[in-house]
Amino acid sequence: MESTAPQSPAGLHTTPSWLLNQAAAHASRLISEGFAAHELRGYHYRLLAALAEGGPASQADLGRRCGIDRSDVVAAVNDLAGRGLVVRAPDPADRRRNVISLTDAGTDEAHRMTDTVGRVQDDLLAPLSTAERDQLTRLLTRLLEHHARR
Repeated sequence: MESTAPQSPAGLHTTPSWLLNQAAAHASRLISEGFAAHELRGYHYRLLAALAEGGPASQADLGRRCGIDRSDVVAAVNDLAGRGLVVRAPDPADRRRNVISLTDAGTDEAHRMTDTVGRVQDDLLAPLSTAERDQLTRLLTRLLEHHARR
């Protein structure tokens, strides 16, 4: 039986930008599925991970650290607070802003989600050896650093 799936032009299969895009689409799907098991999304994980790594922070600082727009930070923090994973408290140094902190449940969830991220990496990179995974990470980091300077 013939496949009815669209075939991309063969020349694309040797084009790094196309290959990166295809790999990113698979990575995005895998991570979304992994986070869905937690009933959370990428923004939630980024905020939880930033708080676990850097400690309490204002919503504005969290947005800057995570590269998330302010309105999206507010919505994600509302979600996390509603689940008891973070708490908002007035900043003692500036009562006009809130400081966001992890709860014990938030710390636990951040660890569980980090484990999920690890499993997703293993799934995504399954055909690569440890050395190849390290090399890919170094090369992608170089690309991103180069383009971040532009």
